[in-house]
Amino acid sequence: MFARLLKIKTNIEQIDNVAKIFKESVIPLCKEQKGFVTAYYLADRQSGECVPITVWESEEDMLKTERNRFFQEQLVKLMGFFKSPPVREAYEVVVQG
Repeated sequence: MFARLLKIKTNIEQIDNVAKIFKESVIPLCKEQKGFVTAYYLADRQSGECVPITVWESEEDMLKTERNRFFQEQLVKLMGFFKSPPVREAYEVVVQG
């Protein structure tokens, strides 16, 4: 499995708005993508730092969502809330509990 995450910074008062978009708009569409496993939205309410995470069955499934522009289309939904450019990272899931 592979996980893609974004490190974003938003205004503290916008954390719940971003989380709502991620939950109600992004995750349902992710569920329609081949290889989607699950998603998480982590937030630090003191700093405004947030980390949306999506988990995919394979690296190929994850990267396909970037090649077909799905990832970018979902990112646009959140861009109005960013205080700085997001940082995209990806990791292999080595251990799962």
